[in-house]
Amino acid sequence: MITYYDGKPRKCEDLLVEFKENNPGKTGKKLTFTDVGDRDVYNITAPFDVDGLKVIAGRTESRDSEYSKVMFFACNGSVWSPISDAPVLELQDPFFAKIHNEIVLGGVEVWPKEDDPNALLWRTAFYRGTNLNDLKHFANGPVGMKDIRLVELSDGRIGVFTRPQGEIGGRGKIGFTIIDNLDELSEEVIEKAPLIDNQFVDEEWGGANEIHLLKNGMLGVLGHIACFDDIGDRHYYSVAFMFDPYKKKSSPLKIIATRSNFEEGEYKRRDLIDVIFSGGLIRREDGYAELYCGVSDAEAHMIVIPDPFLEYEKI
Repeated sequence: MITYYDGKPRKCEDLLVEFKENNPGKTGKKLTFTDVGDRDVYNITAPFDVDGLKVIAGRTESRDSEYSKVMFFACNGSVWSPISDAPVLELQDPFFAKIHNEIVLGGVEVWPKEDDPNALLWRTAFYRGTNLNDLKHFANGPVGMKDIRLVELSDGRIGVFTRPQGEIGGRGKIGFTIIDNLDELSEEVIEKAPLIDNQFVDEEWGGANEIHLLKNGMLGVLGHIACFDDIGDRHYYSVAFMFDPYKKKSSPLKIIATRSNFEEGEYKRRDLIDVIFSGGLIRREDGYAELYCGVSDAEAHMIVIPDPFLEYEKI
């Protein structure tokens, strides 16, 4: 029997207490990227297969900039190197999905405001194709919205996770809707997606990062929850939950990794030290999963953890 969560949203601090009681204490490892000059590589995808090649898409940018390029990397021994003939996209925070046998690749496009060049606007841009070299732009999300993710459902339709802010979503809450095909993806459809109940208190925020179709037709959602502390520093944690796309209900959120589970390293700014951004997850047959994360807005790491979705397939 599936148990949905109908209680009040739980704060980061409460989820952290629960996580620390069950934390396996494993330590992740930093991934090495070459041939990017002095730029950082972070907020990566998990490796995905393109024509038999394992590929990671990563956000690459200078430490003092928010203008990034998404590059595609292949593993060469113990390091990841740029694929020479792959496209380079003017995006942040790439994500990947396979929908109706097509690659769907997206990221966040940023540009300066006309009346304030020091402030940025952003939106999510979507590309589709059969391989990296024929990716074509096909849709945009609303201005001001990140963390829009797609998944092919068990009935062939497409689930769309959204992340509105402001009047509807406050600092950021997750919404969900269903479309029949990629041609239906539009700003209007995304904006009208109803919110998922009982996930985040108003002073905190979160979003979906990658969606997995489970054996029972439910969805395993890899995401993040975040908050500010008393001095304005940000704290981001990796979370997972189960979502029923037909009843539009979810299981409770659970933290699956924190910054302390990874090696110490570089950071973009001091207020971003305690930040991990869930990029993607590879489920293994041994009951474990490889979690790929951006760390402190400066590095990319991987950690092996107990498969967070396994319990949802036993329901």
